[in-house]
Parts: sequence; C-alpha cells; structure tokens
Amino acid sequence: MSQALAQPYQQLRRAWESRPQDIPKCGQLLTQLKLGLIEAGLLFPQASANTSDLEITREILEIGAFWSIIAKDISSFDRYYAQLQTFYTDYAGTLKASSREAPLQGLNLLRLLTQNRIAEFHTTIEGLPSSSLSSPYIQHPVNLERWLMEGSYSKVWNARKEPLPGYEQEYGYFMESLMGTIRDEIASCGENAYESLPLNDAATLLFFNSPNDLLQFAQQATWLGNQPFGSDNHVYQET
Repeated sequence: MSQALAQPYQQLRRAWESRPQDIPKCGQLLTQLKLGLIEAGLLFPQASANTSDLEITREILEIGAFWSIIAKDISSFDRYYAQLQTFYTDYAGTLKASSREAPLQGLNLLRLLTQNRIAEFHTTIEGLPSSSLSSPYIQHPVNLERWLMEGSYSKVWNARKEPLPGYEQEYGYFMESLMGTIRDEIASCGENAYESLPLNDAATLLFFNSPNDLLQFAQQATWLGNQPFGSDNHVYQET
C-alpha cells in the first residue's frame, strides 16, 4: 500500500481504537481514505490486487460501517456494507477470514428488522453461507425476528440486556430503533382498543421506565395527555 494511504490508515486505526473513540477524526480519515482507495483501484478491486492491500481495504470499510452506526448515518452504513460484499464473497477464498464479518452481518439484519423489511431480512438470511448461521451474531437477530412475528415483545425488550459482545454501542442503537418500531405498533393497536389508559399501565404496555418517558412518546403519536403531563394520571387518544 502506498504511503499516501498507509499513513491515514494507521491514523484511522488509532482514532478508532482509542478510548474514547475520536468519531469526528474517524469520519475525516474515512473520507480521505475512500478517495485514495478509488484512485488506487482498491475500492472496486481487480483480480491482480495485492492480498495485503485488499485486507487493509476491507478493514477500512468495516471500520466505516461501524463508524456510520455510531454517527447515526444509516445510509452511510448501507453503502459501506454493500461495498464490503465484494470482499466477503468474491474474495472469500483468497483473504483471511475477518472477525468483523459476522458482527456486521448481524447488525445489518438488525437494521432490516428496525426498518420492517422482513422479506429482505429472510432473503439476506438465505444468502448467508451455512457456516455463518450458527454464529451468535446471526442467531440473535433471527430470534428477534421470530419473537416479533409471535408478538412476544417482552422477549425482544429483555434481549436488550444481551448485546452483541464487543459491539454494545452499535447494537444498542439498532435495538432502541427496533423498540421504537414496536412501540408504534403497540400504540397503533392501543388507539383502536382504548379510549384512555392509566399512565402507569400505558408506560408498562409500551416498555417505558416512567410515565414522563411515555408522555414524550405520546406527544409524537396521536395519544395526548389530557392535561399537562397527564395530571389526571391517564393518557388519552386524540379525537
């Protein structure tokens, strides 16, 4: 790898592995490195590319995918993950296996669940190599999808306590988004089933820790506190 790429690559690794991570610096370096990879013909590699360079390129893209989640830029995550597929499939027999591949596959499946893209979720599962299916990073979103289909939302809620090892922050982002999807579904059903609910009951139903958290959610939906902060201890459907 040229010095023009080697130096920012090492800087990226240091910024990413530091605690706390230097997220703004990582973003700047990723932009610089992607341009360099395009110029070097490594982002869309040819068959003649050096194996070591390909593994470094893969690592840069993997860091980019994780960085995108922490930066809450999911469209960027989509792009990085799509670019990685060349390295995970076309070069599967050439490059050393990456320890980040299964976690990223699991996070991508979580992303599909949060966006309610269930058909694509199943298609993605079917496209994974059989060796990946036993990975806990894959099994976890598979379990989540089954619980969602069963309506076992409490199991999904409890699964938040079992984050993907080593990727708690990235996992937490998607799980919080998934809980938002679940709350929207429960609230939609609740609007048809109840004219009003006691605040504490509604908070429990929607997996909130406090009535105040519920009321913030209610203001964004069509349920509104009858008085400021539900002073009559009920939450009402807007009519």
